[in-house]
Amino acid sequence: MPAFAEKFRVIAPDLPGSGFSEPARDLDYRLREIAGRLLKFLDVLGVGECDLVGSSHGGAVAMRAASLRPERVNKLVLVSPVNPFSALGRKRARLLSSEFIAPLFNRWAPRLKFTHAWVLRRLYGDAAKIAPGTLEGYSAPYEKAGSFAHNLKILESWVDDLEDLKLSLPRIAQIPVLLIWGTLDRAVDPASGYELKQQFQNSRLVMFEGVGHLPYEESPEDFNRTVGEFLEANS
Repeated sequence: MPAFAEKFRVIAPDLPGSGFSEPARDLDYRLREIAGRLLKFLDVLGVGECDLVGSSHGGAVAMRAASLRPERVNKLVLVSPVNPFSALGRKRARLLSSEFIAPLFNRWAPRLKFTHAWVLRRLYGDAAKIAPGTLEGYSAPYEKAGSFAHNLKILESWVDDLEDLKLSLPRIAQIPVLLIWGTLDRAVDPASGYELKQQFQNSRLVMFEGVGHLPYEESPEDFNRTVGEFLEANS
């Protein structure tokens, strides 16, 4: 964010239930509704048109928000975004959101901190690149009870949301898109990036060799340069 803030106005919201924002059990966590809340957030700030950068599930949110109001999005930067063409995670979503597993997961996941480290290592192509304090930073929001509740709510509609997202893609086909993936991403299949790229008329796919699901953490200089050049270029 500091690198981009030198040339752009950067706004990085913690969506409800994510990061350090409070989880709200009564909210609708379907993808369309999350995207709608993002647009309302921009309304409150008086932001009309903008570029949207989204990573992982945030990438899906960015695409869905753009499909709701395509005239407001100049460019999209999608970093290993959740998308309809990746099969990874679908079975896991059904399992974790089931009526028997979900309550146990919500209760015990915040306490099993050793699993947080295992999950984080799997998100990296090279675990040796995990900077000191990273695990603590990612784990901090999940220390309070019930902090995984919003994740489970998202998983409940996961399959339907992906189908809804697929149907919405033609509405954003004209928006310039930069896709960034790590070749060793274990969370969202890198191969799905090629099919997602075909959904846009003006798109570029950049693969970071030997990198996992978090290219901005493993290769921050390359990531900043790639995104910066895309945002500054004339479409």
